[in-house]
Amino acid sequence: MTKAVTDASFDAEVINAEKPVLVDFWAEWCGPCRMIAPALEELNAEMDNVEIVKVNIDDNPDAPGRYGVMSIPTMILFKGGKPVAMNVGAKPKGELKAWLTGALA
Repeated sequence: MTKAVTDASFDAEVINAEKPVLVDFWAEWCGPCRMIAPALEELNAEMDNVEIVKVNIDDNPDAPGRYGVMSIPTMILFKGGKPVAMNVGAKPKGELKAWLTGALA
């Protein structure tokens, strides 16, 4: 199960994480967000070199505001506490995996 991260836990779970973290900014009412959720769950289980977490933008407005999230779904990859890659919009699992693998390289 993909871990839910809040504004309160964002620094501990993402910024201070030892390995890269992909943050999925989403909301309950977002159809494309729900569409990609199963693919992100599968990638989280398949890929040991990254952790995938979710931030509900309705409940946690600070983190998306800090990183300029304008539309959802937005995925931001953090390495060493810094955002290094962003992907906006719903994409098939294969495209998400290819993007993430390239961004981790």
